[in-house]
Amino acid sequence: MTLAAPRPQAARDDRLPTISGHHAALDGLRAVAALLVLLFHVAASTGYLSRQGALPALLSRGEIGVPIFFTLSGLLLYRPWAAAALGLRPAPGTGGYLWKRALRLLPAYWALVIVTMVMYAEDHLTDFWTWLTLGTLTYSYDPHPWWNNYLGPNGMGQIWSLTVEAAFYVALPLLALLLRLWAERAGADVGARARRLLYGLGGYSLVSLVYALAVSYTSNEGFYGNWLPRYLAWFAIGMALAVLSVWAHAEAEHDQASGEYGQGQSSERPVGRFCRTVAASWGMCWVTAALLYCVASTPLTGVSRFIPANAWTTELHIVLYGLVAAFLIAPVALAPADHPAIRRVLGNRVMAFLGKISYSVFLWQFVVIYVWFDLTDHPPFTGNLLVDFPVCALLTIGVSTLSYHLVESPARRLGSGRRPSVHREPVGDGVAG
Repeated sequence: MTLAAPRPQAARDDRLPTISGHHAALDGLRAVAALLVLLFHVAASTGYLSRQGALPALLSRGEIGVPIFFTLSGLLLYRPWAAAALGLRPAPGTGGYLWKRALRLLPAYWALVIVTMVMYAEDHLTDFWTWLTLGTLTYSYDPHPWWNNYLGPNGMGQIWSLTVEAAFYVALPLLALLLRLWAERAGADVGARARRLLYGLGGYSLVSLVYALAVSYTSNEGFYGNWLPRYLAWFAIGMALAVLSVWAHAEAEHDQASGEYGQGQSSERPVGRFCRTVAASWGMCWVTAALLYCVASTPLTGVSRFIPANAWTTELHIVLYGLVAAFLIAPVALAPADHPAIRRVLGNRVMAFLGKISYSVFLWQFVVIYVWFDLTDHPPFTGNLLVDFPVCALLTIGVSTLSYHLVESPARRLGSGRRPSVHREPVGDGVAG
């Protein structure tokens, strides 16, 4: 079945979700995720996470920033494909999409690789294989790296999640194509197509659970556990939110064509009403996310992702972390950009700035932590979290601001020469901001 040409833009309903352009509150969510990961790494570096008590247990799950990043990526990057599957616009070109993703991800990352190799890997500066695998974000597929773990070399321990993100970028056009072909079997009915998309995303989530279960019985779980299939459920949550937000607009276009609802009343249709209800329940959703996070901080999810107790805790880790990300992001994803409460909390100028530099915050945090600990002559796993975290946060924000203006921003301008269409592609994603 051939998709229809893009339709005229529907009458605007200010209560429908934002599906194009800039959404300041999503920047705030990226800032929250980046700072959570930074706090987690500083706490681990000081040895604070090895202590007993409720607060160390809570901080030990600061890695929750990763599923937040992944869910945001699924939401923002899949939205154009979801719109195409529902007949609202043509599908994005794969070549242009991959070029923009490469420009967004690689230049700042390459700067990190060069710095960390010079600082911490002098003995491997002439190793072509190291430069190749690090530079292409494929080192996680090497079963015997010289740094003797599956995270990354010194100064790059957080980059394992970026390898997963990069794999999702490459896989997304195929994942989206499969979903669209599956949805088109429902015919021209938008609602039937959207439901098929959601069913397909449920299947993608099931892949994560089955894969994680299978990996838990292998002899090298640390190696296989860093691959995309394990985390596909977290991306699928964001993709499902993308479907819901686009579906609400598809209902609006149907209303405009049929005259069934008046202008500005499309949010009273079932999906629009659901989106509006979730957005209005932002406080309850965030409290639920906080409670689920507390549950995830118990031994139900194991000691950590890298020391799982058994297959049961591995599955709960995926489910609970995914639910935390879902309840945190859903009110923002399904709200209009000018939602007053959400914008005040997450879309203010401070959070918008931190969200803008969040990718560099993610990249440079370990370098800053190591340099700070060297300057203060900290022995391994010692320090004062109340002192070290504020200092490391300020230093990381400073370095990240420079990285953003000197590397990220110029690279992004290379990919922004083409004039955007009416339904613009998102300006950001998860880890890559």
